[in-house]
Amino acid sequence: MTKPVALITNALAFAGPPAVDSLFKAGFQVVVHDLAFISSAVQESYRNAHPGVVVLPDQAPAQIVESAWAVSHRLDVLVSNDAYRPIHGPVEDAEIESLQSTLDRLVVFPFGMARAAIPWLKAQAKARIVFISSNRNRLPLRGGSIPDIARAGANALVKSLSIELAPHNIPVNAIAPNYLYSETYYPKARFVDDAAGRAYIERTVPVGRLAKPEEIGELIAYLATMQGTFMTGAIIDFSGGWPVATPAPD
Repeated sequence: MTKPVALITNALAFAGPPAVDSLFKAGFQVVVHDLAFISSAVQESYRNAHPGVVVLPDQAPAQIVESAWAVSHRLDVLVSNDAYRPIHGPVEDAEIESLQSTLDRLVVFPFGMARAAIPWLKAQAKARIVFISSNRNRLPLRGGSIPDIARAGANALVKSLSIELAPHNIPVNAIAPNYLYSETYYPKARFVDDAAGRAYIERTVPVGRLAKPEEIGELIAYLATMQGTFMTGAIIDFSGGWPVATPAPD
């Protein structure tokens, strides 16, 4: 029997590594994209570290999806794992190019991936789309307009897609992390090994720690394998209880 195929974008960043591990363990033929895979050396290194995972050098959404389909002539799950270095600062000092590059990676690219994948997903008896977005919009911070705009747009895409694909029994859901350990956003050297960084996490996150990668991997696997289709359009907070109200001064 042919394994179901899961396509994961940006496999080296953010929630990419736990997505790969959890879906491979769940029995999927895992196919991965990453910007770094334009390098044949990086491709080879990744293949050696992840035997059985198919590595794609393609970068354009239509080409990525077509190559993923060609692996087994099916596409069952798209995990749109979208990450980009946050650019902070006052709007009056911001460069339009910074906004454009952020939107390109966090909105335009996942939109293109979804658009390209939908015809193939509709061809399956059971298909799922899982976005990895962000919970940062729950508590916008001063100077965060550029990443906040992009993440809000990505979350809106989830809602719109869920409505369009509901008649086709394709659930579209997102996980919205904050304070997830990854070298992309919360690197170990700063937030685990450093005492000041650990103290910041302990006082900011109600759980008192960063999320472990395998914890988000568990949730990705659930959304990719769940039997029902009624849960769609959900943007699931994954932030250890953050945000919490700041106590009023005495």
